[in-house]
Amino acid sequence: MSVEHDRLIELRREFHRHPEPAWCEFWTTARIVEELRSIGVDRIHIGRDALSDDRLAVPTAEEMEPWMRRAEDAGADPEILDELAGGWTGAVAVLECGDGPTVGVRVDIDGLPREESNAEDHVPAREGFRSETGAMHACGHDAHITIGLGLLKAVKESDFSGTLKVFFQPAEETIGGGKPMAESGHLDDVEYLFAIHVGLDYPTGEIVGGIDDFLAVTQFYTTFEGHPGHAGARPEEGRNAVQAMATAVGNLYGIERHSDGPSRINAGRVGGGTATNIIPDEAFIHGEARGATTEIRDYIFSRAEDVFEGAAISHDCSVDVLVEGDAPSAESDAELIDIVQDAAQSHPDVERATRRGEIGGSEDATFLMQRVQQNGGLATYLAVGTDHPGGHHTSTFDVDETSLRLGVDVVCDAIERVGVSRP
Repeated sequence: MSVEHDRLIELRREFHRHPEPAWCEFWTTARIVEELRSIGVDRIHIGRDALSDDRLAVPTAEEMEPWMRRAEDAGADPEILDELAGGWTGAVAVLECGDGPTVGVRVDIDGLPREESNAEDHVPAREGFRSETGAMHACGHDAHITIGLGLLKAVKESDFSGTLKVFFQPAEETIGGGKPMAESGHLDDVEYLFAIHVGLDYPTGEIVGGIDDFLAVTQFYTTFEGHPGHAGARPEEGRNAVQAMATAVGNLYGIERHSDGPSRINAGRVGGGTATNIIPDEAFIHGEARGATTEIRDYIFSRAEDVFEGAAISHDCSVDVLVEGDAPSAESDAELIDIVQDAAQSHPDVERATRRGEIGGSEDATFLMQRVQQNGGLATYLAVGTDHPGGHHTSTFDVDETSLRLGVDVVCDAIERVGVSRP
């Protein structure tokens, strides 16, 4: 194991100890910026300079404040934190290596709001780098950050001629950060984009050149408002919001399927009411609509809105639907998949170079992919296999750290292959 690989492991474990949820990645962003300065990138965009105004699912100031305070206590640079105030997290790093194409790499940086396992056989707990924040890097974003930083250093020391931009994107887990980063303007000159994810049930030693089966998704928060009444003495005076919500939940699952491809609808969290003897005047549904294409997703969500409206009318309530997260579908470009596969096949430690793969989920990297493709460029979403003892988003998720070096090597090689060599 080389000293450089040791450094990747050290970085990954440091980020693993300090996970932060969407739009609260204050310490994470500040630490990324410190490392970018150490590497010597040419430009670093943070705060409002890295994102457009189209952020989704942004927490309240009260929800963000403890995370900002924690970042301060953990030693984050106060000047950097000032620029991130209000949840303007994430960074865009620009490395100029001479004349040539502009290549982008997208990695996500947020953690999940869940407690990490403290079991003896859980490596982060056993080795002393378990999360200290109450959140958890349960999807490998700590590895993504590390690979992004490693790529900047590796490309700087390579023969690549061109410009490399690495997008350290916030708020992927809430489907809230991809759109504002895609619309920031920093993608507009990118000719090739590599979006990276570790694991996805692919083992260590396998590289997947492109993922294609992304489901477009809309996450919604629907509220019903009625009128309270005494459940025993005056039930006729109430307008029951929970009845409207319950009617909507049942009818959501009756939405007709679409002949063009798979679709999904889910009422993931519901609630309402305050006491058994009060007609409830408020209720909610927190859910999502998905589709194999953006058009199918739009159809399902439109029908869901009809269901909400119909349920509200039938129980004499009002309804409001808030879109909290949104991402389109996307396809990886064959030409870029071929380049990743060629790079993987030439690496001695890659045991299997798979051309295309599936995950059956959603990702807001699709916003960045579509932005590049709409401008005439190529994009792919590649997987760096890693053995993980627990599934993604579980309390025992972990990564095989040998995949860090493999990810840096293969993607660096792919970047060199789309660029030109420096004289």
